[in-house]
Amino acid sequence: MRRTSFSKSLCVSSLICLSSLVSFGQSAPKPYGALPTPAQLEWHEMEMYALIHFGVDTYTDKEWGFGDEDPGILNPVKFDAKQIVAAAKAAGFKGVVVVAKHHDGLCIWPTKTTPHNISNTPWKDGKGDMLQEYREACDALGMKLGVYVSPWDRNSPHYGTPKYLEIYREQLREVYSNYGKLFISWHDGANGGDGYYGGANETRKIDRTTYYDWPNTWAITRKMQPDAVIFGDVGPDVRWVGNEEGHAGETS
Repeated sequence: MRRTSFSKSLCVSSLICLSSLVSFGQSAPKPYGALPTPAQLEWHEMEMYALIHFGVDTYTDKEWGFGDEDPGILNPVKFDAKQIVAAAKAAGFKGVVVVAKHHDGLCIWPTKTTPHNISNTPWKDGKGDMLQEYREACDALGMKLGVYVSPWDRNSPHYGTPKYLEIYREQLREVYSNYGKLFISWHDGANGGDGYYGGANETRKIDRTTYYDWPNTWAITRKMQPDAVIFGDVGPDVRWVGNEEGHAGETS
């Protein structure tokens, strides 16, 4: 009985203190430290989403394509985006991140920026758009869609020059404009190295801190997909946990 009375008196005292603050015009304490954006809060609420990487690398058994892969190998006659997304939903995922372009450079949407895209594959006689089919599947199943567009392109003859940055940014604009609301824009962190580069077959190194001019590149995302979080090596919204084994540090 004493404990109950004591607890009640504490509650009453707390209410009186709060009432006093309101009476004297005191405002609540200001938030301290870094605060999540609405987009980051929505990302946290998702809890789980799946990354889908289906392209030429599926047929070559490589994690990273070299950039010299023949688009002719990409012809999944039984491709069913809805079946793929439904499987993710059944497993408890709330969204999917589709690899629209990996380091091999093949775009799975009919981009105007490079001939190395889905239009020059046998799939649907070159008239298909895999990214659009994922969009429609997500809409039908109540799943969120995110996109992965690799900044490193081992196929582009322009990679390593200022011209490529224009191409990359235009690819982002195409994806942001034509495929609805996205919950994440995934930029990854693999930058430069050996590749095909339009037949050059050489190593191209870039300064990853300056080459992509990230502040202005990310500004395109902020403007065109304001509700999407951005994933990169160092953020700015969602950062790499530090390994690909699924183990996070204590403060992550």
